[in-house]
Amino acid sequence: MSGHSKFANIKHKKERNDAAKGKIFTVIGREIAVAVKEGGPDPNNNSKLRDVIAKAKSNNVPNDTIERGIKKAAGDVDSVNYEKNVYEGYGPSGVAVIVETLTDNKNRTAANVRSAFTKGGGNIGAQGCVSYMFDNKGLIIIDREEVDLDSDEFMLMALDAGAEDFSAEDDSFEIITAPDDFSAVREKLEKQNIPMVSAELTMIPQTKVRLTDEEDIKKMNKLLDLLEEDDDVQAVYHSLEE
Repeated sequence: MSGHSKFANIKHKKERNDAAKGKIFTVIGREIAVAVKEGGPDPNNNSKLRDVIAKAKSNNVPNDTIERGIKKAAGDVDSVNYEKNVYEGYGPSGVAVIVETLTDNKNRTAANVRSAFTKGGGNIGAQGCVSYMFDNKGLIIIDREEVDLDSDEFMLMALDAGAEDFSAEDDSFEIITAPDDFSAVREKLEKQNIPMVSAELTMIPQTKVRLTDEEDIKKMNKLLDLLEEDDDVQAVYHSLEE
């Protein structure tokens, strides 16, 4: 499979300013807190926490920051309870958008997400209105320059590890897994010392929408920017052809 390469986009995000870096730390800090609360502070016995730690490392979060987050979540029984909420809707010209949030104030988050959709020329729909257009998958992205194997050898390694699909892009290898197999595949590749640009569960659109109208493009960018800037927003998935 190909045509959905996120590598350039991920590199661009990594090169953004300190505000973006702070947002990544906030996002991962909340995910650590939820993972520890659900499964305990020991990564060896908590696969969800192992996945969050891997995500943190691929986003250059320092080890001491990760460890502090785990200790804080484990030691503070009265720590903030984050509630997960998912919003679905449409951007300009029918671009499907899914927004995942972790929040300690559902009303604030709902108002902010709704405002972002309105200002971006879109609207929030009912639960399930667009999620059927996406496939829930594990996605692992590797910089081709960081791997000594050629694409055929690496594809065999990935498939042997349990991957569902493999794609060789110009600058990256992309590995798709079933959600339940994601942790096992990622850990097998880690044991082979494969460095990862990104490793996470994601929503991949089945079809994409290409915007041609300048006003629609501006509005869609505004919608995505407003959502990205909101600390309660953990992830945004969309069907925009980038």
